[in-house]
Amino acid sequence: MYICLNVSSSLPARAPPDTAGSSTGVPRRGLPRPSPVTSDDVVRTAAALWAEFGGVAAAALRIVGIIVAAWIGILIASRSIRTLRLRISTRFEDREALKRAETLGRVFRYLASVVISVIAVMLVLAELGVSVAPILGAAGVVGLAVGFGAQSLVKDYFTGFFLLLENQIRQGDVVKLGDHAGLVEEVTLRYVQLRDYDGNVHFVPNSTISTVVNMSRGYAQAVVDISVGYGEDVDRVMELMREVGAEMRADPVHAGRILDALEIAGVDKWDNSAVVIRARFRVAPLEQWNVKRDYLRRLKRAFDERGIEIPFPQRTLHIARRKAQGGSGRPDGEATPPPAS
Repeated sequence: MYICLNVSSSLPARAPPDTAGSSTGVPRRGLPRPSPVTSDDVVRTAAALWAEFGGVAAAALRIVGIIVAAWIGILIASRSIRTLRLRISTRFEDREALKRAETLGRVFRYLASVVISVIAVMLVLAELGVSVAPILGAAGVVGLAVGFGAQSLVKDYFTGFFLLLENQIRQGDVVKLGDHAGLVEEVTLRYVQLRDYDGNVHFVPNSTISTVVNMSRGYAQAVVDISVGYGEDVDRVMELMREVGAEMRADPVHAGRILDALEIAGVDKWDNSAVVIRARFRVAPLEQWNVKRDYLRRLKRAFDERGIEIPFPQRTLHIARRKAQGGSGRPDGEATPPPAS
C-alpha cells in the first residue's frame, strides 16, 4: 500500500538564485547590492571639499585678483599721465616747457607705480594672514632708524624733488654736475643719468649735486679766440672776422642757429707769440659747438686767401757778446779796426 504526500503545496515558494553579474551563471553569495548615487550625495561631497579647501582657494583667488588689479591700475595710471602730458604739451610752443612736461610726466608715472605697488603688497600680506597694523605702527620707528642709517638716500630724494620742482634739470639738457658733464638722459628722485661726448654713462646721485651748470637754457654763446701774428693789422683782421660771420649767418644751414650778428670784444690779450682777439655768436641752445667749429673752418680759409699769418710757437735767439779783459767787447777772434787817421 503506497501513500503519496504533496509536499510542494505546503512549503513556501523559494526564490531563484541571483545569477546577475556572473558570466558562469553561478549565483553570487554574501555581496551586497550597491546603492545608486543621488544628487544629494554629490552636493554633500562638494560641500565637504569646499569646507576643507575653500578658504585656501578663495584666498588664492583674491591674491591673484589683487595682483591683476594692481597691474591694470599701473597701466591705466601710466597711460592717463602720458595722455595728460601730451594734451598739455600741445598748448605749449616753448621747447623748454615741453622738456619740463616730459620730465615731470616720467616722475609722476614712477610715483604712481610705487604707490600702487605698495598698496598691492599690503593687501596681499593681509590675505596671507599677516597683520598690517603692527607694520604700519612700526613704520615711524623704522623710518627714524632708516633716516639715521641712510641719510644720503633720504637726501637724494629731497634734492631730486627740488631739482624737478625748481626746473633746474630736464631730460635732453646738457649740464655740468661737479666733475661730470654730458647730455641728461634720465632724471629721477634718486639720481641723474648723463652721457658724455665719448659715450660714457654717468650716474650722479642727487645728494652729491651742489652746483648745476646748465648749458642749454634759452640761448648759448659760441665764444671764439682768434690768434694772429704781431705783424698783422688788427683792424683788418677784425673786419675780415665780421665778413665771415655775416656770410655764415646768411647761410640757410645756420640761419636758425645764429640769433645775432658776430660780437667782437676786441684784443683780449697778448700771448707769447700771438695777439688774441675774442668774439662770440649768440646761438640757439646746444648749437654753440656746431657754430664755433664751422666758423673756425671758414675763418681759416679766409686767412689763407688774404695771407694773414696764423702764428705758431717760435723763439728768437740773441747771441750774447763776451767782453774780454781790456778788449773792445767784440766776439772772440774778431780784429779791432785801426783808429781813423
